[in-house]
Amino acid sequence: MTGRISRRRFLRTTGMGTVGLALGPAILTSGCTKKKAARRTLRLLQWSHFVPRYDKWFDPYCKKWGEEHNVDVIVDHISLSDLRSTFASEVAAGRGHDLIEFIDPPSDFEPSVLDLSDLNQEAVKRFGAQLPATTKSSYNPFTKKYYGFCHGWTIDPGDYRKSLWEKVGMPDGPRTWEDLLVYSARIKSQLGVQNGIGISQELDSNMAERALLWSFDTGTQDEGEQVILDNPKTVEAVKYMTELYQKTLTPEVFSWNPASNNQLLIAGKASYILNSISAYRSAQKDVPEIAKDVFFTPALKGPRGSGWACQHVIYVSVIPTFAKANADLAKQFLLDLCANYDRAMWESELYASPSFFNAPVPEGDRGYTRVEGAKILRDVFNAWFANDPYALPGEAKGKLLPLQDAEKWSANVGHPGPASPAEGEIFGTFVLPNMFARVAQGKQSAEESVKQAAAECRKIFDKWRAQGLVGGKG
Repeated sequence: MTGRISRRRFLRTTGMGTVGLALGPAILTSGCTKKKAARRTLRLLQWSHFVPRYDKWFDPYCKKWGEEHNVDVIVDHISLSDLRSTFASEVAAGRGHDLIEFIDPPSDFEPSVLDLSDLNQEAVKRFGAQLPATTKSSYNPFTKKYYGFCHGWTIDPGDYRKSLWEKVGMPDGPRTWEDLLVYSARIKSQLGVQNGIGISQELDSNMAERALLWSFDTGTQDEGEQVILDNPKTVEAVKYMTELYQKTLTPEVFSWNPASNNQLLIAGKASYILNSISAYRSAQKDVPEIAKDVFFTPALKGPRGSGWACQHVIYVSVIPTFAKANADLAKQFLLDLCANYDRAMWESELYASPSFFNAPVPEGDRGYTRVEGAKILRDVFNAWFANDPYALPGEAKGKLLPLQDAEKWSANVGHPGPASPAEGEIFGTFVLPNMFARVAQGKQSAEESVKQAAAECRKIFDKWRAQGLVGGKG
């Protein structure tokens, strides 16, 4: 069985995983074969997926996989907010799950997890090159360790209400951050509908602020893991966000949670948000007329032509050091999941995109109408994003087409450098949303707030350098 359980109960007990499909290629190591052997157990810790359909597929898939490999697969789903603290408790106890999936790079757990270089090398051998941004979310170039395995990611486009943008002369939505400021200000003043960018201590605000900085040609670090935040371009970006707040937002954006911008869009009270297509999928089910009015933009371009978006979710799985005895099973499971990623894409309603676009599409019945001539996942991805199989009757065609080349404008946390433990802490302690919020609320000047945030970043980087986990110089 599977379950969504509390953290307290979680630390005492586990549930059993249960919807299957054709399995992938054979095993990474000889330790896991289909010959008769003592039955083993593999324990998985999963976050409760934002698209419920995915978990309804994944749990039975796990049970089927276990039946094929003489393994009892136990899957536990836990609230996203409890995931890190639960794993930290397991690390402290030295026991728990064999395979844990995060939605952001768990680089801060590097000392407590196995090096998965062999798994990553085998995946490249079987499926072709991995998307660079996903490699940067699972590999530490300073320690030369793969602390995780990234099988997929989620696109973070702009979601806009076409009818509102048509009324102010931009029927195809914004293409630049300046467009967003000018035209969403008109929408708010003329039509009474606000913009939906958050400035809060939560996931979506964190990603939006990074996208803004990168598009203004700045960020927290460079490729060599040196802190670069304190510069005029960051000040420029902070002043831009302050103006965006004053002209297009409302004070509620300072206390938003990850669901707030979705809810605002679905309620018809937002002209534009930065979010995955899950917000759109929810609208399709709950408010179809709003869904039909939602369209998408790629990453907005900044004043000098750069345009970047943060990956909305990054699926990074780790194997803790205490689970070494079951590492062969966990690696086999992840390879077979990658071999079945067409189903992961399909069952997530296109929320999940593959890290390995060149992975072959398996033969046989796949549980959906096959894409004619599709040989690799890229073929399937392109076909579905050109003609959305989940579109409602009467919806415009090709709404997802702007997302077909998303890997070209999507970046990892820490871009242009790696998703290091320092970057993870900056993300987790909301250094950037706080930097923007202080200025938008009139508490500091842009220059003062940037200097404070840069000092916080340097302190964090120095701490992790002292532990030998981050490159660059203090």
